[in-house]
Amino acid sequence: MLKVVADIRVAAIEEAESDALFEEWLATVGDGVAGYVTPKAAVGAVVYDDQQRILLIQRSDSGVWLYPTGWADVGYSPSEIAVREVLEETGIEAARGRLEAWNVANTFEIYAQWRHRFAPGVTHNTEHVFGLALPWRVPVAIAPAEHVAFAWLPWREAAQRCFSWSNRDSIRMLAEPGC
Repeated sequence: MLKVVADIRVAAIEEAESDALFEEWLATVGDGVAGYVTPKAAVGAVVYDDQQRILLIQRSDSGVWLYPTGWADVGYSPSEIAVREVLEETGIEAARGRLEAWNVANTFEIYAQWRHRFAPGVTHNTEHVFGLALPWRVPVAIAPAEHVAFAWLPWREAAQRCFSWSNRDSIRMLAEPGC
C-alpha cells in the first residue's frame, strides 16, 4: 500500500524517487505489519441463514475456522468494515440480508505467535461483532489467498469448530440470548 501511495505522489508532484519515498515511509512504520500503521481493531460478522446455520471460513495461514473478520481501517465505520469483510472473504453482498449491530465488543489477549502483527507492546485486541441475517443459504466464493474452505453449520457445531472463544461466544449469542 505504501508503495502505491509513493508512486501516486511521485506521479503527482514529480519531485521524488518513488523507491526512495517508499523506503523513507517504510522506515517509520515500526515492528508491526509493514505498511499498516492504523490502530488495530477487529470487526467480524456472524453470517447466518433462516435455519440458523452459521457460515464459517477456514484460514489458509493457520487452519483455524472463524466467521468473516478483518481490521478496521481509519475513516470507516464498524458496519462498513463488516460489510466489506463479508464481501471480500465470502463474496456475499450484505444487501442480500440484514446487517445487525449486536453492540458486542470482545477484548482478548493476542497469542504470542501473532503479536508481530501489532505495534510493539500491544497484547490485547478488541473485536466488534455484527450479525448478517440472510433469508436463505447463499452461494459462497471464498478469497483463496486467505481461506481454503467454508462450511454452513448448525450453530452448535459452528461454535465447537471455532478456535477463538470470542467467535464461540458470539455464535452462541445467536441461539442462546444472554449467553
